[in-house]
Amino acid sequence: MDPSRLTILAYAMILVFMALIMTKRMSVLTALVLVPIVFGVGAGFGPQLGPMMLDGIKALAPTGVMLTFAILYFGIMIDAGLFDPVVRLVVRLVHGDPVKIVVGTAALALFVSLDGDGSTTYLITTTAMLPLFVRLKMDRLVLASVIMQAGGVMNILPWGGPTARAASALKLDMGQVFPPLVPTMIVGAAWVLFVAWILGRRERRRLGTLSEEVMDDVHASMGASGNGAGEADIRRPNRVWVNALLTVTLMVALIAGLLPLPVLFLIAFALALVINYPSLAEQKARIEANAGNALAVVAVIFAAGIFTGILSGTKMVDAIAGSVVAIVPPALGPYLAVITGILSMPFTFFLSNDAFYFGVMPILTEAASHYGITAAEMARASLVGQPVHLLSPLVPSTYLLVGLAKVEFGDHQRFTLKWTVATSMLMLLTNLVLGVIPLAGAAH
Repeated sequence: MDPSRLTILAYAMILVFMALIMTKRMSVLTALVLVPIVFGVGAGFGPQLGPMMLDGIKALAPTGVMLTFAILYFGIMIDAGLFDPVVRLVVRLVHGDPVKIVVGTAALALFVSLDGDGSTTYLITTTAMLPLFVRLKMDRLVLASVIMQAGGVMNILPWGGPTARAASALKLDMGQVFPPLVPTMIVGAAWVLFVAWILGRRERRRLGTLSEEVMDDVHASMGASGNGAGEADIRRPNRVWVNALLTVTLMVALIAGLLPLPVLFLIAFALALVINYPSLAEQKARIEANAGNALAVVAVIFAAGIFTGILSGTKMVDAIAGSVVAIVPPALGPYLAVITGILSMPFTFFLSNDAFYFGVMPILTEAASHYGITAAEMARASLVGQPVHLLSPLVPSTYLLVGLAKVEFGDHQRFTLKWTVATSMLMLLTNLVLGVIPLAGAAH
């Protein structure tokens, strides 16, 4: 097929998909499956779509397995009451002030995000804070938004994924890319806390500060039934420290990479089940109680595999990558570092990180080298779009977050997009001010 026509179809497919989910004409699950099939057939790839879709599903299978057992594991931890002390402590500290609750949520998410894995950040932070948001009737979109914003900043840690991709794609040592970005991350984290304060003030204006009597009632009810995830008879308060030790061990193993993530969560889930619910009947009941949450998320993950499989198999990804380079005129060559930072927002949104860093960045970096811009500077510039990237429908962990927070994907995108764009632009500006990337290279 003519490359220009394929490029048009690729952008049209993405735009139609986004329009359908943001206007709620289709669910994310059905749009991920049906939209690419229609465009794939329209592009003349009908007979080849089957293998493409299967390749996409296979590529996301490890993520699907990991999320299945991660959701089941943290479901067991919630049922057993691991997070009850945390939530009760927060209730005592916030004194009914929504500002403190939202800022505390952002701070917790920033801390947990140090492990570099978005899924575990979403699981831990959401399960700890959601009961408080629900009981105080706070907006769950605020919860999902501040958690994702925190994750977007911390996602550029060396073990988080994007930085490793950028370094390997451009054949750089991690020491050349990451250390200069630490001040930028600090500024980004401070901005996230500031945004949380703004959103918290909005919630305070909407709800007011709850009286001590109301907070006492909330505290009493949470003390009686934990965090609202189940009945008191499934709580295991005498095993909180055992469960905490198991969870910390799991996090350490995840960071150290002792075993593949799906295997670690599978082992941790099996241990959690045996430790907290030794009888077969109890285990069956807990699996059935949490299976719905896992299925809702994992079904969308495999549907996303169909979307990405067709996007890659039809070479639409390559067409989009080529269009990225083509839109930069030679006169703007000296400014390629800044342009790359700006482009990293929309194109890590529409493309996977792999497609952007391995497909687009080597081409842009080669062009930038003619203007004295180093590969390390280009790699740093390319990372500022990560806060926006996490809103992409191609990011599996995003479906986990919206599923846990019980918000619509399109609503979450509309609510959060302006804040993530602001975060990325602030990080880009910080990089420029600190000299992490150049404003302009040498004239060609």
